[in-house]
Amino acid sequence: MKAYFIPGIAADDRIFENIRLPEGFEPVFLNWIKPLKGEFLKAYAARLAEKIDISEPYVVIGASLGGIMASEISISHNTRATIIIGSIPVSTHLPRYYKWLRNLRIQKIVPGQFYKIAAIIKNYFTRAPAKDKKKIIEMIWNSDPAFIRWGIDAVLKWNNQQMPENLIHIHGTRDEVFPYSNTSPTHTIPKGGHVLIMTHAEEINKIIRDTLKIQ
Repeated sequence: MKAYFIPGIAADDRIFENIRLPEGFEPVFLNWIKPLKGEFLKAYAARLAEKIDISEPYVVIGASLGGIMASEISISHNTRATIIIGSIPVSTHLPRYYKWLRNLRIQKIVPGQFYKIAAIIKNYFTRAPAKDKKKIIEMIWNSDPAFIRWGIDAVLKWNNQQMPENLIHIHGTRDEVFPYSNTSPTHTIPKGGHVLIMTHAEEINKIIRDTLKIQ
């Protein structure tokens, strides 16, 4: 069975390097595509899903923005399971201050390069191991600032209240992007931050093994 991976907003498939699938699962990495002008998140997720072979059973695994995309895809597609990591399944789980940011339209004013630099500085001070921290910073630096700007705007305007079926939601209690107190994960990683997919891969792999072996 294929497992389709979707990374975070300023990441690529390297973010999943520490993830180990159970026997019988084949990883397929969905790369970001260029957003269309004025495209909303739901429409973008539908275009991204065109890369999925729906003729056979599959699961979708997403981290951060990739988890939001995976949730949107699962609503309109018959996924065997949807696994989101450091993400949220519905827009009502966004922090309240995201609405204030949307109304201020800061995401339209601030250049995408600023978000890259801010993300690099933030990750420099995380508790991630040095090798993982270096990898995260490299991914952010090589990311497209225009896509980052679009992604932030798309999340702020996102409106979905339908919970995906067969959802496995893994979340850290110290997630600084999508606060733990705003969401209701099926699996909790104590002291896990937003990049727990790299810092707590062993715990995540166990959850994935235990949940996918019954699919």
